[in-house]
Amino acid sequence: MILTIAATVFVFGLLVLAHEFGHFITAKMTGMRVDEFAIGFGPKLISTRYGETIYSIRAVPLGGFNDIAGMDPNNNEAGERGYCEKPVLSRMIVILAGSTMNFILPIFLFFGIFFFSGVDMPSPEPVIGSVIEGKAAESAGLKAGDRIIKVNGVEVATWIEFTDSLREMNEEQSVNIAYERNGQVNEVELQPTYDKASKRILIGVQSDIIHREAGFFESIQLAVKKTVDIIVMMLTALVEIFASPSQADLAGPIGIAQMAGKVAETGFVPLLNFAALLSLNLGIINLLPVPALDGGHFVTLLLEAVRGKPLGPRAIIYAQRIGVALLIILMLFATKNDIVRVFFS
Repeated sequence: MILTIAATVFVFGLLVLAHEFGHFITAKMTGMRVDEFAIGFGPKLISTRYGETIYSIRAVPLGGFNDIAGMDPNNNEAGERGYCEKPVLSRMIVILAGSTMNFILPIFLFFGIFFFSGVDMPSPEPVIGSVIEGKAAESAGLKAGDRIIKVNGVEVATWIEFTDSLREMNEEQSVNIAYERNGQVNEVELQPTYDKASKRILIGVQSDIIHREAGFFESIQLAVKKTVDIIVMMLTALVEIFASPSQADLAGPIGIAQMAGKVAETGFVPLLNFAALLSLNLGIINLLPVPALDGGHFVTLLLEAVRGKPLGPRAIIYAQRIGVALLIILMLFATKNDIVRVFFS
């Protein structure tokens, strides 16, 4: 329980802190007055003033917030330094900076993982690294360390050749695999299963993993590539969720906390990986054109730029109410999934 709480505080704190820092630094750069930058919520534990800004640490260590003057046009005490008085472009930069930081943070996290812990790469050899429990390969007696020699009588020399040979088959075909173990060649016959998500048959094996060190510049390159690959994967998954909302398996705060605790049990590096994934997810979700999210706020700024004047107060209020209602419905749906997952699965 303590580990779960600590992991949750670390992950949420890191993500929201990075997000709010993006808003904070760009507000400062564009000449806006920031009255407070807070780490956490609730009562102040420690606070200090530097220049015009109060920097505080608060009692609930989950995230943080910025108090940027002039966010409400009807209550702007900062004059021309208020948010509402700045050009549309400046306000767009500030609004987008939060999610931008959520995309930048994983690059730093992945870089640190690669540079200090090394890189795990799939081995090109047709050697089984692990066997998935309950799948066809385990039932047939295949084990980690077995070298695949032939698939249905056709020789394979690499792991890619092995997977390609399976990809050409359908779920109704049985697979004959010749493998070498301790110098002896054996054969097994197994029945694969079809995976709808990947649209291919699976027998339940994974390749061997090679661990090696990575240099400074290679770590940067790998971090950027991994971040981009995950963003593409998440956008694809998001499209599928919108196409089939009833099948979406969303997790709320309870589910995320539970996952953070489980990941933390395996080590600090996996927790950093989890934080990076969650940061990218937060960045993408926050850019959706939903009122009350940064993406929705950005849309209203685009409309203001096109119209030459801001939307009326009533239109903004109604849009925000709709956005909040949508977010509450989504949160209730995710919380329902969490309860089912935690207590009934």
